Amino acid sequence: MINIHGTLISVDGKGVLLKGESGSGKSDLALRFIKNEKAKLVADDRVDIDISDNRVIGKAPLILKGKLEVRNIGIIEDVETTNQVDVFLCVELVKNRECLDRLPQDEFEIILNKKIPKIKLYAFDCSTICKILVKISSIINKR
Repeated sequence: MINIHGTLISVDGKGVLLKGESGSGKSDLALRFIKNEKAKLVADDRVDIDISDNRVIGKAPLILKGKLEVRNIGIIEDVETTNQVDVFLCVELVKNRECLDRLPQDEFEIILNKKIPKIKLYAFDCSTICKILVKISSIINKR
């Protein structure tokens, strides 16, 4: 098992791992997903990752379970969570949207020697949730 810096949410049972530098919008994006009832929280800030049945599984470290940091508000406790989820998509959040490619090539994140589809986005665009939902659908349709 490894522990990584990031936020993990479950979107219709599909794990979306949000990664990026501090302040890139991981928790903010998770909060918007949760409040729009599009996702449940798995883990915020730190994610325990392991392999089970040849799948990459993510869950919250016990001390962080059910907690979400809301910048400028504080730590919110008792957020509705899902215990664990298969990591289905990795979203690398960038601090500057100008560094994003308009038509990017397919990318992957290697986690414990497993390839996970990856996209790069700017968390604070109002379309970011929609873009993630579209990417999830695209991955499902390719399988």
